[in-house]
Amino acid sequence: MKKLSLFRTLVVFLFVTLPIIFYAQNIEAQIDALMSNQYKTNESGATILIAKEGSIVYRKAFGRANLEQNVAMIPENVFEIGSITKQFTAISILMLLEEGKLSLDDEITKYIPDYPTQNTKITIHHLLTHTSGIKSYTSLGSLNEYARKDLSPTELMDLFKNEPMDFTPGEEFRYNNSGYVILGYIIEKITDMPYADFIQKRIFTPLQMNNSYYGSKSKLINNRAMGYQKGNEGYLNANYISMTIPYAAGSLMSTVDDLLKWQRAVQNNDLISKESLQKAFSNYTLNNGNKINYGYGWSHNTIQGIPIIEHGGGIFGYTSQGIYIPSKNTYIIILTNCNCNSPSNIAYKIAAITIGKPYPTIAQAIQLSQPQLDKWVGAYKFEDGVIRVIMRKGNQLYSQRTDGNNEFAIFPLSENRFFFEDSFSEFIFTDGTPKSVLFKSNITESKGIATNEKLPEPKREIQLSSEILQKYIGIYELQPNFRIEITVENNQIFAQATNQPKIEIFAETENQFFLKVVPATLTFEIETQTKKPIRVTLTQNGKKMTGKKVK
Repeated sequence: MKKLSLFRTLVVFLFVTLPIIFYAQNIEAQIDALMSNQYKTNESGATILIAKEGSIVYRKAFGRANLEQNVAMIPENVFEIGSITKQFTAISILMLLEEGKLSLDDEITKYIPDYPTQNTKITIHHLLTHTSGIKSYTSLGSLNEYARKDLSPTELMDLFKNEPMDFTPGEEFRYNNSGYVILGYIIEKITDMPYADFIQKRIFTPLQMNNSYYGSKSKLINNRAMGYQKGNEGYLNANYISMTIPYAAGSLMSTVDDLLKWQRAVQNNDLISKESLQKAFSNYTLNNGNKINYGYGWSHNTIQGIPIIEHGGGIFGYTSQGIYIPSKNTYIIILTNCNCNSPSNIAYKIAAITIGKPYPTIAQAIQLSQPQLDKWVGAYKFEDGVIRVIMRKGNQLYSQRTDGNNEFAIFPLSENRFFFEDSFSEFIFTDGTPKSVLFKSNITESKGIATNEKLPEPKREIQLSSEILQKYIGIYELQPNFRIEITVENNQIFAQATNQPKIEIFAETENQFFLKVVPATLTFEIETQTKKPIRVTLTQNGKKMTGKKVK
C-alpha cells in the first residue's frame, strides 16, 4: 500500500509540475523570439530581466555591446538609463519630505528666490507631475549648441527660466525635463551636497547598486555598453552629450540587475514609507479634475486591463523601458544601446506574455456572418473630433480615419469586440440609437458616436522626377533627439523618424508629401535662391512641428 501511495503521489506531482515547466518554457521561447527578432546578433543590442513574485524568471542579453570591437552583449552591461533617472529624483524628494526638510506644496521660490515664476505659483508637486507649465529645455532648438558643454545646475536653469510659460501651473500635463532639473537643484540646496553625491550616498551605496553611477563619459566603467545611433550609412557612435545636461532628469547609468534592486527597495519601502510611496504611485489630476496618468517619476498605464506603473528613457545612444505590475508582483526592465531601437512596444508585449495575457492574434479571431459584420458598418465621430469609418470588404471589417488614407483590418473576438493585428488596440461596439463604439489602447479610451458624416476623398498622389525627390534627401531636426531622415530609393521617397521604421511618403504637391500608414503630412520649405529645402513641417493629429535641415 505504501508503494502504491507513493506511486500515486509521484503521478500527481508529475501531472501538476510538467504543465508548469512546459508553460514556463513556452513563455521563454516567446520572449526569446521577440527579443532576438528586434535585437539581432550583429547589431546594437539589449539586456532584459524579468522578476516575478520575488524571483528572476528571465535574464538575457542580445546583440552587441560594442560594434567596433564585435563584443557581445552580456546581462551585466551598464547603460545610460535616461529618464528612468526621474524615479530616483522623485524618491529623493520624498525622502527629504519624510525628514521634514520640504513640503510638496512649497513654492520653488522658497529654494530659488530669484526664479521668474511669471506671476504664477509653481510648487514641488507641479515639478514632479510635469504640470508646472515651465518650458522644457529639451524642446528648445538650441540643445545641440550646448550639449557638449559642462554646465552647473544654475547655468542649466538659465537656459529656460526666462522662456514664456507653456500654461498656467496645474492646467495641463506636458512632459518636462526642466522641472526635474529644478528638483535636482532643490535637493542640492537642502542637503548641501551635489545631486550625484546624494544619489550615491543615500541610494546606490545602501542598496548595494554597485554598478550604477551618475553618468560619465570619461570615467572607466566596467562593462559599459557603447551607445549608437543610425545615419545614412548605418550605425554611428552616438553624439556626445555632457552628463551635466540631463542632470537630475536623465543622467544615471545602471544595469538590469541593479534596477531590480532599486525596484525591490521601492516596493518594499526600504527608502520611504508606504504612505510616501503611495504619493509616488498616485495618478494625479489637473485643476479640472482630469487624470494625467502620471505620479512622481512613474507613469500609469494598463496591459489588457491590468494596471501597471512604468517609465521609459531615451538619451543620445540609449533607450530603456521599465514596467512594474503591482497586482502580479512582476517587473520587466529592458536597456538598449541605440536610440534607433526603442524597447517600449516590445516591453509591453513581453509584460503581457509574462502575466498570461498576451495580445490577441489573428488565429484567435472568430468567424462572423456578413449581417453580423454589417451591424457595425458606418462612420463614428469621436471625442477629439476624429471620424473613423468602419467598412466591410468581403468578410473583413476595416477601420479608416477621415484624416488618413490607410485602412486597418480589425478582427472579431466576439460579436461586438474587434482588435487590431499585433496591437493592444481594440473596438468595442454597442448597439443602440445611435450606435456607439469604444476605442481602447491600453489606458487610453475614447468613445465614438455614429454619424452621417462621410469619408472625404482620399489624397491623390502625383509623380515627381527623381531629380526633384533627390533634393529632399537629408536629416531634419524637429526636436532634440527627434529627427526625420529622408531617403530616396528607386524613385521612391521615404521618411524615417527617430526610433521608428522607414515609411514611404507620397507627393501631393512638389513640396508636400503625405503618409498612408498614419494621417500625417510633411511640408518642405524651399529657400528662394538655392531652390533647396531648408526645413520641414510635420503635421499630425492637428499639431505641427517644424525643424531645420541639419545634414
